[in-house]
Amino acid sequence: MKKIGLFFIISLFALSSFAQEKKTLVATASMMADMAKNIAGGMVNVECIVPIGGDPHLHEPTPKDAQMVNKADLIIMNGLTFEGWLTELIENSGTKAKTIRVTEGIEPIASTEYKNSSDPHAWMDARLGLTYIKNIKDALIILDPDNADIFEFNYGIYKKQLEDLDQYIKTEIQKIPAEKRVLITSHDAFQYYGRAYGIRLEAILGTSTDAEVQTSDIVRLNKVIKESKVPALFVESTVNPKLLKQLATDNDIQIGGQLYADSIGDEESPAPTYLDMLKHNTDTIVAALTRESNTDKENTPADEEGSNWWLYGIIGGLLIGGFVLMLRMQS
Repeated sequence: MKKIGLFFIISLFALSSFAQEKKTLVATASMMADMAKNIAGGMVNVECIVPIGGDPHLHEPTPKDAQMVNKADLIIMNGLTFEGWLTELIENSGTKAKTIRVTEGIEPIASTEYKNSSDPHAWMDARLGLTYIKNIKDALIILDPDNADIFEFNYGIYKKQLEDLDQYIKTEIQKIPAEKRVLITSHDAFQYYGRAYGIRLEAILGTSTDAEVQTSDIVRLNKVIKESKVPALFVESTVNPKLLKQLATDNDIQIGGQLYADSIGDEESPAPTYLDMLKHNTDTIVAALTRESNTDKENTPADEEGSNWWLYGIIGGLLIGGFVLMLRMQS
């Protein structure tokens, strides 16, 4: 019994030591953390600075964030002006971790608002997501070469899933009538998505949520809604929906649903992973933009009445003929 007890204690100690030897990767945002978890397969601890549902544009680092970064062996960031707070956090944390930019190799969309600034939301295009996961896989292999085969295997499976999702999105978007392929959202996070899948993008805010809404933005969107006759607008999970809801009410159209852009959702949401996020967004957009708009409904009775004038004429003629016949019989 003593030998069994001693073996059990030694085994626990060995397992504990193994767990402690795991490297730690810290991601700045939940989309990248989820990508890393899929490729790491539990061989590396993956943590995230901005919590799920938080807005990375507006994140204010805490002492807990500094402690997390201090203990990291690798930090992965999006770059492209996404994490304006990260440099100071790294400096204050005293970390010795290597930092890599997972958008390396991606040609960014230049910002139309700020000179020498880029749209950071490249993960919204599934094809560009392939660049993200390759950069993460390569970084993990450097971080933990002993588990390189596991990382390569997991990456291969994940890559195929992302490629299939990209094709799924392309096919689904084609179901939306061409004139209705207009996506109106809270902030300009879907430009890469629109460019890849053929949708025109309009938003109240620019590429960052850290901005003030201008009257000209509201006027512009009202004009877009009237011209395109889109049946729905879309709110985002990390942005206050008040303005979008008011815009929808003013134009007598619906809120098509909630989209995920700067964060995946929690386990109870329809978008708990990066892949789920892109699929949910696509399904929500297609379902809403293929619905009949209120404007279309208002026009339907008049159109039907105009197209059926001949039927009304025949009925009227029969009634008149019947009336004349009755008069003749009476006389």
